[in-house]
Amino acid sequence: MKITIRNAANSYQGNVQGKANEPITVAGLLDRSRRGLDGYYEGGEPDWTLENIYDRLEHNAPRIAIIGGSTDHPAHIFDHETVFKAALKIWFEGGVPFYFSTPVLCDGTAQNNIGMSYSLQSRNAIAEIVVNQMEAHSYHGAFVIQGCDKQPLGILSGLAHLDRVRRYRGEHHVFATFSPSHVLKGGTIPDDLKLELAELAAQADEAGYDDIGADIREAVSYILQCSSNTSFQGVFQRAVERGLLTEERHMYFEKRLAVNTCDSGGGICAFHGTGNSSRDITAGFGVVSPVLELLTEPPTIAQVNKAIEQLFSIIPRPECGVSELVRANIGNTIRLHSAGGGSTNLMMHIVGAMIYAGYDFRLKDLEAIMNAHPIPDLFDYSLTEGRDIYALAQQCCTGQIRGMETLIYELTRNGVPMDLDAPTVTGETWRERLSDTTNLSADGVKENRIILSTPRRSFSGVDVLSSNFFNNAVVKISGMPTKQLNQFDDKVAFVLYFENEEEANHHLLDVNLLAGLKARRLFPLEHMKQMANHNAAITEEQLQGMDYDELFEQMVGKEWLRLAVIIAGQGPEAFGMPEMMTPMQHINAGRQLKRLTTLISDGRYSGVTFGAAVGHVTPEAFHEGGLLYVQEGDLLHLQFRNKRIDLLDSAAFAAGQLLLFQGDLRTERANLGVVRLAKLRTRQRMVAASNRMRDCTDASRGVVPMAVAMDADMAWPQI
Repeated sequence: MKITIRNAANSYQGNVQGKANEPITVAGLLDRSRRGLDGYYEGGEPDWTLENIYDRLEHNAPRIAIIGGSTDHPAHIFDHETVFKAALKIWFEGGVPFYFSTPVLCDGTAQNNIGMSYSLQSRNAIAEIVVNQMEAHSYHGAFVIQGCDKQPLGILSGLAHLDRVRRYRGEHHVFATFSPSHVLKGGTIPDDLKLELAELAAQADEAGYDDIGADIREAVSYILQCSSNTSFQGVFQRAVERGLLTEERHMYFEKRLAVNTCDSGGGICAFHGTGNSSRDITAGFGVVSPVLELLTEPPTIAQVNKAIEQLFSIIPRPECGVSELVRANIGNTIRLHSAGGGSTNLMMHIVGAMIYAGYDFRLKDLEAIMNAHPIPDLFDYSLTEGRDIYALAQQCCTGQIRGMETLIYELTRNGVPMDLDAPTVTGETWRERLSDTTNLSADGVKENRIILSTPRRSFSGVDVLSSNFFNNAVVKISGMPTKQLNQFDDKVAFVLYFENEEEANHHLLDVNLLAGLKARRLFPLEHMKQMANHNAAITEEQLQGMDYDELFEQMVGKEWLRLAVIIAGQGPEAFGMPEMMTPMQHINAGRQLKRLTTLISDGRYSGVTFGAAVGHVTPEAFHEGGLLYVQEGDLLHLQFRNKRIDLLDSAAFAAGQLLLFQGDLRTERANLGVVRLAKLRTRQRMVAASNRMRDCTDASRGVVPMAVAMDADMAWPQI
């Protein structure tokens, strides 16, 4: 026996049923693996007889679950190849391999339908499934085939939680290594279709709709991905409304784009959304072997073998258990996420992982780590200039750089205090891993550099906002170029209020939205004058003689006007906290509208709109947070550099004073709150009761089950 788990408990030793039931599953897995790999097995003739499997179970050989994902997700369609390689190597090293998979909900597939209300909940469900299966069948560790969306942090959270529980019981720590799915190559628009789209853009220009023509050309410039298809959809719908495109032609374009989007080899979509941000995060937490981190195709036998050899090396080391790796690497993870400009979603998942690992951790703790030292922007990612994550994976596979090791190295060189003595799944600390400087510098890439050695800007990441009408929210300032940030920072905005996403989508796609606001006289004339003065230093004399319509046209045309589109009722308990990508795309599809608009919601975001996307607002509207009571025409002061958004006193603003609202919204607008809450409760029933996020913490505490949060009693920061 090569290695045994030194543990007082061995559930198989005294369990005849387990030793009767499980050997055939192990033998079946190993037989399938050998056949699937054309007879390959480095150990010579197969020796996985039922008797030998029985003996390994009896003597507490490492029982390692290979955890995959459902093959209805592009990231997992070739899981079986990696499963086969991992199973044979685990057996060769003296372990006992098992296999199970988890559901994996694709955010792209779920966008703009009820599926989005199940997306976040799936993370907690996956964590629960992993704990259930690992406990029921008494697996010691895991080899995780990491996919996309909520699966990576769901599995990591489940394993960290189980590790903490087993330590509490005095049992062996849980060990695991993650094998991220390779990066999916973005699609290419066929040449003939490009010509047809160019003709449509020219037709739009000729008809006087140059905004549609410009948006078509911009969409064509993107690497073809499921997210860019959404951009096409929005501009096509506007073209249909303007009579430039028939519905039949619209459907033809959508079909041609869709079937050319995803490479048949599958993988994680190449944009830097939640999937690839999760890749950064798991690497930062130290649970990914560098040989598997960034690949352009499924891992080779040699790569899988190396990762599993490293996994076996940490089995005797409790400091390398999953919860300890999460704790030791939390600072590295936050700094990597910030420097790389990762998905806003991960702010919540990072907090959640720490809570699952047993720590009383909150958004303010993440913010404290992020703000302890300036984190520069070291990630030059672009979907229009060929710098997507597939290009980054190519650079790693060709040996030009080393992925997150390179980013850690460059952060260190730029003075950011990384925790280099934190352990990792390789059995080495980061310092030991970085002691080999071969291809470590970002300067190893000569063309199309994504990870940088010289920062683009001195700031990066996702900021935490405060307010006088909510507690916390997050915004991805790093997604906005500096010039664009200047257009919205320290500006006053009128509120456009929507009680839910369906209502917002209906109105935001209306090409006559701004004209409708003018016709409704929604915003008082004095407020518009003061907004022009504050936002653009326009004097009263310059506005003299303008009537309402003329002033409104000037406010829009010269971009003095700012709008804060609020989409409430999207929080975890109200509606599952869906991602607000569709309303973001609708805003971005409006060439005038996007240059005026900031989006604010208690829902989730991955990226940004032109004027910033503020999400994860707590308390959510369903819990009678401030978003429940704000209404159309209210005035907000947007202060992104000061990390605040405040509700203003309307009467004072009309008189030229910028004063904060001092009243009590809940009291003053109680009747409005009662009506809106009733609607939220009615709408909530659209989500199956079995999957509603009741009894969970709010977004500032990771939206984890309350029972998990209550057991997370280890103090943070640690003394």
